[in-house]
Amino acid sequence: MRTRWQNRNAANEVEIERRIFVGVDFGQKRDYSAVSVVESVRTITAGGSRDELTSLQCIHLQRWALNTSFPKIVADTVSLVNSLSARALADKPTLSVDATGLGLPLVDMFKEQTFNARFVPIYIIGNGSVNTEGGITRVPKRDLISATQIALQNRTLKIASQLPEADTLVRELSNYKVKISDSGHDSYSAWRESIHDDLVLSLALAVWCAGQKPFRVTEREKELFSGLSGNRY
Repeated sequence: MRTRWQNRNAANEVEIERRIFVGVDFGQKRDYSAVSVVESVRTITAGGSRDELTSLQCIHLQRWALNTSFPKIVADTVSLVNSLSARALADKPTLSVDATGLGLPLVDMFKEQTFNARFVPIYIIGNGSVNTEGGITRVPKRDLISATQIALQNRTLKIASQLPEADTLVRELSNYKVKISDSGHDSYSAWRESIHDDLVLSLALAVWCAGQKPFRVTEREKELFSGLSGNRY
């Protein structure tokens, strides 16, 4: 089993793959809908002792105007995903959408579309553990938000400042807080009700999906380890 290095040595890292992750959060009547796109870079050491994401670059942010129809949002997202699938990457994009509340009917709308992506509907829950049933993955909100916060803190996640909604996203992140109830349960939300969190959640969906293991074994990885005795490829 591979372990993480305590001290990184970039000279010994070998890039294995780049992948695209798209996250979509659907807003209700008074909330915005938003999409974020993250490009991940996965590296291993020459000896295979470390295998992890070393870069998550947010390359696209979009917030639709209030009252934009859901068919329009679905169509725009499908067009975006198909344009991203044309990039010279190792695997097709992953599209994760918020299936909570109004999201479930929209999941069906996406299933009626033609797009070249791995589709991951995510139902956000308050507590519990990650589980998948009936094609829907249930994920605690704390897992989504903490994955994004950790990636920012360790500087794995970078948000391009030139993106049109970058400043809005930073404000949303700074306004997020965790509440601990008397029973010990945690909840995550904007600290003022007037603060939206659509960009944060769309980004969190993409970042969480990017970090899920086990990682797929790539042809590049097979080449690197094919000469080692007892290799598992």
